[in-house]
Amino acid sequence: MASDDTERVIVIESVRQRLRHLILVDQVLDLIHSIGNDQKELIRNKARNESNTAAVDLLINTVIKTPHHDGWFMEFVDALKNGGCQHAADYVEAKFPDPTEEADNDACVLFIQLMSPSLLDRLKTSDVCAHCFSEGIISKEDKENIEAEEKNSGNRKGARALLTRIVRGRPGWFSTFLKVLRDTECWPVYYELTGETQDNGKEAEPFFAGNAVTIAFLCEPLLCFTDGTDMAAAGGPKRADIVLRDYQMDAARPALEGKNIIVCLPTGSGKTRVAVYITREHLDSRRREGRSGKVVVLVNKVPLVEQHFSTEFRPFLKHAYKVERVSGDSPLKISFTEIVKKNDVIICTAQILENFLDNKDDEGVQLSDLTLIVIDECHHTKKGEVYNHIMMRYLKQKHKNVQLKKEQKKTVPIPQILGLTASPGVGGATKMDKAEEHILQICANLDAYKIMTKDNGQHKKDPYKQIASVEARQEDPFGDVIKKIMNAIHIHASLSPTCDLGSQNYEQWVVQKERKAVKDEDHKVRVCVEHLRKYNEGLQLSNTIRMWDAFGFLNKYQEEEMKKKVAPEEDEPIQITDTERFLFNLFKENKKELQTLAGQPQFENKSLSELRRIILHEFTSRDSARGIIFTRTRCSAMALSQWIQENSKFSDVGVKASYVIGGGDQSNVKPMTAAEQKDVLNKFRNGEVNLLIATTVAEEGLDIPQCNFVIRYGLVTNEIAMIQAEGRARAEDSSYTLVEVKGSAVAEKESINEYRKDMMSKAIAKIKSLSQDDYDKRIMTLQFQAIMEERVRKTKKKQKDRKSSSPSEVKFTCRGCSSHVCNGDDIQIIENMHRVNVSPHFGKLFIRKENTSLQERLLDYETNVFIACKICGQRWGSMMLFHGLEFPCLHVKNFVVAYNGKKISNCTRWNELAIQFPALDYVHHASQVVQSSDDEDTQ
Repeated sequence: MASDDTERVIVIESVRQRLRHLILVDQVLDLIHSIGNDQKELIRNKARNESNTAAVDLLINTVIKTPHHDGWFMEFVDALKNGGCQHAADYVEAKFPDPTEEADNDACVLFIQLMSPSLLDRLKTSDVCAHCFSEGIISKEDKENIEAEEKNSGNRKGARALLTRIVRGRPGWFSTFLKVLRDTECWPVYYELTGETQDNGKEAEPFFAGNAVTIAFLCEPLLCFTDGTDMAAAGGPKRADIVLRDYQMDAARPALEGKNIIVCLPTGSGKTRVAVYITREHLDSRRREGRSGKVVVLVNKVPLVEQHFSTEFRPFLKHAYKVERVSGDSPLKISFTEIVKKNDVIICTAQILENFLDNKDDEGVQLSDLTLIVIDECHHTKKGEVYNHIMMRYLKQKHKNVQLKKEQKKTVPIPQILGLTASPGVGGATKMDKAEEHILQICANLDAYKIMTKDNGQHKKDPYKQIASVEARQEDPFGDVIKKIMNAIHIHASLSPTCDLGSQNYEQWVVQKERKAVKDEDHKVRVCVEHLRKYNEGLQLSNTIRMWDAFGFLNKYQEEEMKKKVAPEEDEPIQITDTERFLFNLFKENKKELQTLAGQPQFENKSLSELRRIILHEFTSRDSARGIIFTRTRCSAMALSQWIQENSKFSDVGVKASYVIGGGDQSNVKPMTAAEQKDVLNKFRNGEVNLLIATTVAEEGLDIPQCNFVIRYGLVTNEIAMIQAEGRARAEDSSYTLVEVKGSAVAEKESINEYRKDMMSKAIAKIKSLSQDDYDKRIMTLQFQAIMEERVRKTKKKQKDRKSSSPSEVKFTCRGCSSHVCNGDDIQIIENMHRVNVSPHFGKLFIRKENTSLQERLLDYETNVFIACKICGQRWGSMMLFHGLEFPCLHVKNFVVAYNGKKISNCTRWNELAIQFPALDYVHHASQVVQSSDDEDTQ
């Protein structure tokens, strides 16, 4: 027995660091009856006067103190479980999670902490708390404490309490939390955590671009807290040598003199290594002068944080400097500000730095605290991007310093800037002068003294590039049936398209028709074009993937539309219009034929056959093949992966395929969770997966030296994306193949991108040929223009806010059937965020439908329902609970808004409306409920 107790104590001591951050003393202490009242009071005082972490240490010391009474261990474990600290109990019982799962969870914990300043004011605490409890990621006691905090101190304090508790849960809480945010439609927080926007399922930009979470890869470690034992001061262990090639040293030279530069070198040519060298020289130089240095390395994608930390900055700098990136091993309350203070080099996403610049709640980080900022993928430093927000602060201070100097006043220090990119692009320019202007603007935004390039010749060999063109299929009976359906809809709705069915132009035409139909209250056309858009997408898919997959896409859409027309049993049936009945019957009449044709392989598209040939060639002609296929939509990525996995010819040559797509849910296709995305990429890196099918989310940032072929499957965007995609093929003897159907204009677009790539190189050369005086003048002009534009934009925003319309001037109609819903006078706002309808008659207009995404029915005092139009089934919003009162919360995207008769059909966010709704009069509504209750009691 004694040996068992000894082993248990050893386990507890080994996980003490984790227990410090997983145990909430107040929720556990009273459940451990063997601890005397005096000792309990000492522990409580420790929590009140110092911290919960300190109190946990004292609690652990008390629990493991010998001699042990019988049952001491299980008493401690049971107290943890019953006190809402199940994850801590797992560690105490030596039920350790998988190391990868543990690392993911650790990263998610600190990620929430770092992002919390931008989440607290936007989190719908009451709704989210109730759903978190229902989903099992917080306990009943957690819920009660959060609700009490919100009631006593407001939404912000309640939100902080909620975030503090959910991160102590077992691994997997993060994806459940994202699900809760979707279920409660807390979109501002959801978008902040995923980096997603409404994109109709198409991924034109990387899902993690410009945002700390961006992504995919939400749980990728961001910052690792170490004890410093491997970081020596000057005179510590011998540092690793950094050897630069001649072209790298030439590119770095101005930065070594303290100047701001952009290093523009091709992918795979060692830009990051150059940055590491400049960083070390910068810190060494300041140390020799007796001054401290502080370097922040900014990236635009979360996976690059770990990549830069583990493969570049830490290996070369750890012997002399403290290098940090985000990890979950530190206390939740440690702020980014403290991280900056305690370390020499900090690697993080740009959004994290932006959140903490001048942050009032957490002391904040000032630009003057930093001596060097390294900006990776700096071509994103343009209007609207987070890099540019940071640099705008820099430019304002720079020009303010000029004035202070003239006035002989003390200037504010600003950091040196180092930008890294493989391609600044040309910004869509078709002429040389516009391309030059675009690149100069990026130089101005980064305050670059020069843009440094070098033809590294033999040091970087471009992949072998080829275009595989296939003939359009001669027979397409499956597509003909879809076109027959679309033409029947055209006739029914009196529509006359001017472009080819299945084209991008047709999709744009449909979108325009839908917006016009909404404004005109033409329900017939609106419903028809919604269906036409899906058929058009199905037609596009049938030209890319198997017909069977395209049929499945269309069939699922029809099933989902039918579900919308099913009303709860106690309510009247939802109206199905003649047009909707026509559309449902039209698909039903053709469904069997489509299903039959989808199973006939002789009619499959030839692109798929060509893709099969290329994949088999790559895997049979190389000793070790590893490649990426880029495709346009999530649906096609998933379908291609399934097609490869089901085809024995691929497995016979060793193909192990998987897919990676974005994490937002603004699509009919289920998004990938962060854990799923990371798992696939890790498998691709270590070779468990050797063929990755991806949307454009993977174009930037993947650094896998073994990747030796890239296929762009009918997908062409711009010259930057082309250069980035080419750069994914890092290995020697790599290939880059574009698969296109003749006549589809894909090859022509690729040729245009090649032209723009050449134009970019010439524009850079022209800029480099400018005299320094001419260059400086142009940069100065562009900087002043940018500052003035920013000032004008802010002034206009202030004026717009002041000139907001009166609520009485606004009317809302259902987007689905154009029926009148309410006026602006019926709407009040809760906590400056949630717009709720307070009209007593509003309840007669909608039905309640259970949110089927929830696994279990919630308690009657919680909400799990959304509201929909009683007439047509169009979703309007959701029910929310606020301090015991239930209100219908409206989502503006589901309505057509009109001020003074002028209709706005494409309003997606409330902040797009210049309307100041009054705050909710809670006392008035609560008194009405109480009065109604009293009347019922009297009766």
